[in-house]
Amino acid sequence: MVPHLVTALDGPLLDLEQRVLDATPAIERWLRLEWMEHTPPFYCGVDLRNAGFKLAPVDTNLFPSGFNHLPPEVMPLAVQAAMAAIEKICPDAKNLLVIPERHAGIGRQTFYLENMVRLAAIMRQAGLNVRFGALDDELREPLSLTAADGQKIVIEPLERSQRRLGLKNFDPCSILLNNDLSLGTPEVLEGLHEQYLLPPLHAGWSTRRKSNHFNHYDDVAKRFSKMLDIDPWMINPYHASVSGVDFEARTGEEQLAETVDAILRKIARKYREYGIEDAPYVVIKSDSGTYGMGVTIVRDASEVAGLNRRERSRMAVGKDGVEIHNVIVQEGVQTFERVDDAVAEPVVYMIDRYVVGGFYRVHNARTNEENLNAPGMKFVPLPFEHAALPDVHAKPGAAPPNRFYLYGVVARLALLASSIELEKTDPEAIQV
Repeated sequence: MVPHLVTALDGPLLDLEQRVLDATPAIERWLRLEWMEHTPPFYCGVDLRNAGFKLAPVDTNLFPSGFNHLPPEVMPLAVQAAMAAIEKICPDAKNLLVIPERHAGIGRQTFYLENMVRLAAIMRQAGLNVRFGALDDELREPLSLTAADGQKIVIEPLERSQRRLGLKNFDPCSILLNNDLSLGTPEVLEGLHEQYLLPPLHAGWSTRRKSNHFNHYDDVAKRFSKMLDIDPWMINPYHASVSGVDFEARTGEEQLAETVDAILRKIARKYREYGIEDAPYVVIKSDSGTYGMGVTIVRDASEVAGLNRRERSRMAVGKDGVEIHNVIVQEGVQTFERVDDAVAEPVVYMIDRYVVGGFYRVHNARTNEENLNAPGMKFVPLPFEHAALPDVHAKPGAAPPNRFYLYGVVARLALLASSIELEKTDPEAIQV
């Protein structure tokens, strides 16, 4: 499929696109100075929503698992970015241990296996010996798995010494986590002071909170918007967190409904300010976790109490059966994009501080307001030629390269917010 791109934006975002185009040198300098102060996560994936009148990140994943969806043409970019990241972390690195999702069921997850194959290829071309180790205690012997394209990966039992983690006859300098630690921090990963864990343990969903990330994104968006002289709302979804919710026991409903009402009122004021006629809505989702689980849309606060049993059960647990008691209420941002008449949203991938590519998440059975990270979704690579720097001679709102550069800028703002988030939540940081 070839992505069909929207070529006409509403006034506010059209103005933003032109401002970004005109300010490209200032933007790149601003980001460069920020990276002198902050260290980016090793890799990152950002889900964006382009509503035509605003563009905002709605999720930031520090354990991206869709490298197989990137177009082959961007592989050199990914390899160069990986090289840059490794040189900063461990210049003499030779071996890299990759820890994937738990192997139970992985053999049936062809997309995820292809992601592992592509990730290993990137790291090997960056000059590393790559092997895979399993967090599963029941794995006693190497397990060979075959991806849909016929390529094989071998997942091996971990071997832990007092101070290091590795495999049989394999001692890595760094350990790359592609497991989001939703079930908690395994003891085998603790106390590894002689090796680099990428990303660090506190990036896992057992401790990380989406609301905390977006609190930091608020600050980044405000500072960036001040530099560019734009309304921060153009690139930032309103949000608030609610704790102590039990959807099945129906506790915390009143506080959740009040929060929903407050966010809806804020969105409505912005809609009136910009003459947007669409009805505002919010997305209630788990404050931690991925895979699009624990997500529901609400258009009125009264709908919180009106959730049926099936909806409550769906909101009660997330990935790996983890109970949901903390949620984030986030401004709903519809998607303005289509791929062959199906609803689509861009996802931008980064290694270190560099954009290395992206893809569209596409869903034929979802509306432009709904979560697309759901069964039945498909993936279409963003065309390589559209991932370049903007065409300064193009007409505003008409050139795909402008659009993709804008996506890369907003994604890097989310990446910067993640950097600050990890710094502020580092349990080993020295408190001054």
